[in-house]
Amino acid sequence: MDRTTQDELKAHLMATDEEFCRLAKEHCEYKKKLEELHSRSHLTDQEQVEEVRLKKLKLHLKDQMEEIMSRYRAQHV
Repeated sequence: MDRTTQDELKAHLMATDEEFCRLAKEHCEYKKKLEELHSRSHLTDQEQVEEVRLKKLKLHLKDQMEEIMSRYRAQHV
């Protein structure tokens, strides 16, 4: 699937699928928190643990979003 089609599908699901929209918003929040951590010159041990935790949560959300997109594509072929 090309990038434009995938972006269109994401936009469609953001507008029509409540779960996908919620997951995408959470994913965005984790991304912002990670960017904030990455902007620091040094991370404490606790911040490093938090970074790993956020990365795992963000990846899990991405997997869930990909699953919803896959199901949508399978239903609308």
